[in-house]
Amino acid sequence: MEKKHKIARVTPRGPMETLSQYEVNQLRKSTSLDGYYDTFRRCSLAVLNVGSQIDDAKAVLEKYKDFDIRVIQQERGVKLEVENAPESAFVDGEMIRGIQEHLFSVLRDIVYVKNEIELRNKFKLETNEGITNAIFHILRNANTFKTGHEPNLAVCWGGHSISRKEYDYTKEVGHELGLRGIDICTGCGPGAMKGPMKGATIGHNKQRIYNGRYLGITEPGIIAAESPNPIVNDLVIMPDIEKRLEAFIRTGHGVIVFPGGAGTAEEILYLLGILLHPKNYEIPFPFILTGPKSSEDYFKQIYHFIESTLGIEAQQRFKIIIDDPVLVAREMKAGLQRIKQFRKENGDAYHFNWILNIDHEFQKPFIPTHENMLKLEIHKNQDKHLLAANLRRAFSGIVSGNVKADGIKSIEENGHFEIRGENSIMQPLDQLLEGFVQQHRMKLPGKKYIPCYKIIK
Repeated sequence: MEKKHKIARVTPRGPMETLSQYEVNQLRKSTSLDGYYDTFRRCSLAVLNVGSQIDDAKAVLEKYKDFDIRVIQQERGVKLEVENAPESAFVDGEMIRGIQEHLFSVLRDIVYVKNEIELRNKFKLETNEGITNAIFHILRNANTFKTGHEPNLAVCWGGHSISRKEYDYTKEVGHELGLRGIDICTGCGPGAMKGPMKGATIGHNKQRIYNGRYLGITEPGIIAAESPNPIVNDLVIMPDIEKRLEAFIRTGHGVIVFPGGAGTAEEILYLLGILLHPKNYEIPFPFILTGPKSSEDYFKQIYHFIESTLGIEAQQRFKIIIDDPVLVAREMKAGLQRIKQFRKENGDAYHFNWILNIDHEFQKPFIPTHENMLKLEIHKNQDKHLLAANLRRAFSGIVSGNVKADGIKSIEENGHFEIRGENSIMQPLDQLLEGFVQQHRMKLPGKKYIPCYKIIK
């Protein structure tokens, strides 16, 4: 049975040193703000549960249903009191320093988003500019930006449920990136999110780079099922999946995609939809799909799916590189040089991609209810970037039904999500998802997968 640490008091590490009495009261169990304390508790438990082999938010919460966390305001600052936390978060009775830092990152982001973004209504979240501005302020408050640095942040996407060969390959790519002085940003979880960071630490150390960045960007629904891996040294929790995705491509300078499942397909479609927008045609953005030789069929599936749905134009926005970590790193390095030149010429910041146009359809939070999933417009009688937006929402719903507590509960109560659309799209979509299931990409290895969706042709 999992051991639990009865009670521990933790002092801040990082920028969160004090809270107002109002903010402390907000975080109490009795708060009148719907879900505020619950969100704080879920995210805190995820941080304390590093190394967990559970990718089901509901199961994690059930396992630690007696876990509690309290904010204690003192004259000299703030402390957190945690009760019945996983014992793995402690060494000889002391909380691990990295976990301690992540715990206060949770507190910082939850408090800032609630008070500065949601309650004060400082940003016009019904507009493109307002949402992007809110994302910028969340990232700035988290001290994410390293101004004055040349573009060197590679975003790595991929699944938490990957084979050992695929995981080792992500480490090799990360190592080659680290040798070239490139920092890593991922979704901060296990699998393809951990491997590149682990490889990069070795590459950075070989080059005597001791300030390497391992940035993890997540959101409350995902972090509960995918605890941050221990290599992350900067953790940011965005309010929802759409703001998380925008944060990736506003702060990152290029994207590398490793094998994954529904969440990875969602990310690919998100970025393709943005790059397909007419206003973004001339903007350079390195976009590489890569994996070992054993993953070649996976990338063929992705390639054919994109051809069948979004067409050749979409295929031309990315490169597929099989079994060649050195080439991946060299391509990314060359892409970063193009980014640097472009932003110099256009007066755009190195640390935040202001010039990239993101359609409001990619910014509006999508709540994957049964009704919303059924209403998705999945047909070819629309602009390609809008079709990509709707396909992205379909995969977002599947991710919710697979791992998020609210999504799992909704499936249990109402049955499968139904996804309807044009046959010429639904057929390849069905084949792609079936491939993910057969390759065990929907759940961690050894876990039986029960689909949360039905494809209606």
